[in-house]
Formats: sequence, C-alpha cells, structure tokens
Amino acid sequence: MIGDIHQRVTRSSVNSLAFFSYSAYVASFEPRDVSHALSDPNWVNAMHEELENFERNHVWDLVEPPPNCRPIGTKWVFKNKQGEDGMVVRNKARLVAQSFRQKEGIDYEKTFAPVARLEAIRILLAFAASKGFKLQQMDVKSAFLNRFIEEEVYVRQPPGFESAKFPDRVYKLRKALYGLKQAPRAWYARLKSFCSSPDKTLFLLSRGGDTLIVRIYVDDIIFGGSSHALFFLGLQIKQVLEGTFVHQAKYTRDIPKKFNMGDSKPMTTPTSINTALNADEDGEVVDQKEFRGIIGSLLYLTATRPDIPFVVCLCVRYRASPRTSHRQAVKPIFRGFSNADHAGC
Repeated sequence: MIGDIHQRVTRSSVNSLAFFSYSAYVASFEPRDVSHALSDPNWVNAMHEELENFERNHVWDLVEPPPNCRPIGTKWVFKNKQGEDGMVVRNKARLVAQSFRQKEGIDYEKTFAPVARLEAIRILLAFAASKGFKLQQMDVKSAFLNRFIEEEVYVRQPPGFESAKFPDRVYKLRKALYGLKQAPRAWYARLKSFCSSPDKTLFLLSRGGDTLIVRIYVDDIIFGGSSHALFFLGLQIKQVLEGTFVHQAKYTRDIPKKFNMGDSKPMTTPTSINTALNADEDGEVVDQKEFRGIIGSLLYLTATRPDIPFVVCLCVRYRASPRTSHRQAVKPIFRGFSNADHAGC
C-alpha cells in the first residue's frame, strides 16, 4: 500500500493517477497553426520557453534590415513529445527557419554533418554489454543554438511574437537556428571541439583513469562508461545482468496508425508463401510519397526485427512506381505486429 492509510492508493493505480495529475500541465493536442496554439496556455508557455532559450543563448539581435536584405521567414512547429509508453510528457514548440529561401554561397556554404549508422549503434550496445558499461541517453535541448555561424543571415520576427515597437525590424542571427541548412554542421563542430574522435560519430572523453564513450545522432546522444532502460532513436533498450535487450514496441504501435493500418487483423507471418511481386505495369498507381514513407518506416524497423528484411527489400524494388498490388504486399508486415507484446521474443 502506498500513501496515506486513509486514502489508499494501490501500486497498480499509481501510474494512471500520476498521468492524470501531470496531464493538467500539458496539452494533448497538436495545434494546426500559430493562432490555434495561442488559444491554449500550455502551448503559449512552450513558445515562450523556446524564445527564452534564444535570449539565454544570445541567438540573435533585433536590427534594422540592411539595404537589399532578403530575410528568411520563420515558422512555428508544434509537436507533443511522448515517452516510450505513448504518454505525452512535453509540449514542444520549435521556431524554425524556412530554409527553402536560403541561397547557396550567400546564406550558407557547407552543410554536411555525419550521423551514426544503426549498425554502429548496435556495435556500441554489444561492446557495452561485454564490458559491463552502464549506458545512458540524452536529447540535447536546443542543440543547434549552441554554435555561432559564419554567414550573415537575417530572419523575420516569429509569427505571433512580433515587436510592437519595431515591427519592421529583422533578427540578425549570431548562432544557428533550427531549419537552417548549415545548422547540423555547426552543432557537430561544437560537439567535436570538446571530445577526441576516433570516428566521425564516436567520441571519447578521458578524465584520469575513466573513459566515456559517446555515440551521436544529430542531437540524440547515447553514452556509457565503466563508472537501465533507455529510449533512443525509437529503440527501446533494456540492460540487465544477462545482457542487453533491444526492441521497438512503441514504434511498431505508431507506424500502422500513421499509414491508416491501425485496425489490421493479426497475422502469424510478415508475408504469405504465395507472394510473388512483379512490376504490374497495368495495375492502379498508388501515392508514391506514401509508399516510400511506408518502406522507409519498415526499413528502420529491421534494426530489431531480422525476420522482415527479406519481404521489405522485396517491396523496395517497386518504390519508383508503386501499384496497388505492391501496397497490399506491405500490409501483412504490419499485421504481423498488430498484436505483438514484445515480451522478449
């Protein structure tokens, strides 16, 4: 029994009670636009938090636009951040630059920044298990706001938060803003300045006799050293004495809903033994963008499911000109996970 004896709370109800208590401080919906967000105090607080980060990191200065200035537009992006159990844990408002207006050679030069491959992450997990390292994960808050940029870039004032005194002024950027083409490269350079790097995305930090190993994927970082349950890039990682268990339970629950296949009936295998795909040039054409999105999501799922790569790669062949028969072929893959409990099998 937990809590006051006169107000009994069983262990089974603690999680649900905590959820309802916490939900009073976050919004469960995602706004359509700025006007919709401004109608909810939780999202207003999220936007204020983002702008306070800008002020704290000295990201920009409000200035008079210079002659021939073509400021880049800004846009609010709203997203509910969920935990691995699917519960909304944070309302995240992010101000991004409309990078499609950037001109190469004027607004930016180099843009490339390396990211870790999934194979490299699996190797790190295996190495940590063999050495008995404890792994931790973190998402760097406002990562791109930590690095100065070399180019002279101007952006418009945030929608809904324009200065009443100087409505015609623009912001001159001192540091990278999310959405800028050079932002990932600037963040990578900042991170690299602190750690030695035997690999483009693997960093080592040595202090005395202790060594910290860090693997990065943009602003998601997984790290461990010699001195418990993790949620990293959609991979749910559980460390126990016997080893490391990796699965994607939340991810497999989310992607069928994303592609309107959430009501699929269970199926014992990811494909039928009679499946035989071909170009089907006379078949009905389906949305290429959606089909590629489905294939991309399934390819990411192969990181922890070695039973589906064959059928997924079979469907990949027809991503350039998908037909109804090809879309039907991917549905059984989702059906194979519709009732999975991910209990370690």
